[in-house]
Amino acid sequence: MSTALKVKTILVSQPKPEGDKSPYFDLAKKCNVKVDFRPFTHIEGVSALDFRKDKVNILEHTAVIMTSRSAVDHYFRMCQEMRITVPETMKYFCISESTAFYLQKYVLYRKRKIFHGKQTVSDLMVVIKKHKDEKYLLPCSEIHKDEISEKLDEQKIKYTKAVMYRTVCSDLSDLANVNYDVLAFFSPSAIKSLFKNFPKFKQNKTRIACFGTATSQAVKGAKLKVDVYAPTPQAPSMTMALEQYIGMANKGSK
Repeated sequence: MSTALKVKTILVSQPKPEGDKSPYFDLAKKCNVKVDFRPFTHIEGVSALDFRKDKVNILEHTAVIMTSRSAVDHYFRMCQEMRITVPETMKYFCISESTAFYLQKYVLYRKRKIFHGKQTVSDLMVVIKKHKDEKYLLPCSEIHKDEISEKLDEQKIKYTKAVMYRTVCSDLSDLANVNYDVLAFFSPSAIKSLFKNFPKFKQNKTRIACFGTATSQAVKGAKLKVDVYAPTPQAPSMTMALEQYIGMANKGSK
């Protein structure tokens, strides 16, 4: 780990957190660094016309697995575009309590059968296994982790993948002449977006922080160097990993 170059600016490739409370704001204040936010990718919905080509019948299912707010939004968008009335008996199995509460945007929470895990796929599977007779619909992106599919297959749960949205590279042309000391990435798609926008990108003195094994592999696959990695036992979050790195890089630097 290089400590020769001081860190003054960080670009986080995610949307700016809502509200005043965020570990990133605390990091900026504590370490006296500037932290900017810019999503490198965004979500676009699959059209009803394209969705019909997959021949997925939404009403053949008795339950829906919601792994994110995007899944919630695009499931109900698709139902609206296809003029499908979701039956009152539909059950919802959400990855977390916050995703379950988000359903209130579309359904009356108390009148529906809504279940949720704590935060992980394993937690959610504990709940799903208690309802093995349901026929599940899994709204997802065209690029998604196979973990939940693998666990559903292991338990012989009946389900159908429904690709309802896509992860698309954002236009970053306004960043062409802007340099940051650290770029923080959280998904392989963000690395893809970096090179789509800047095909001749060279790392040079820029430090790269990445979260997760898949992101790290994408960084290395692009022949870039990983300077900051999370999660680790010592730094389970990106902000903790950045704080530790900044503490070493800025110690004694001018």
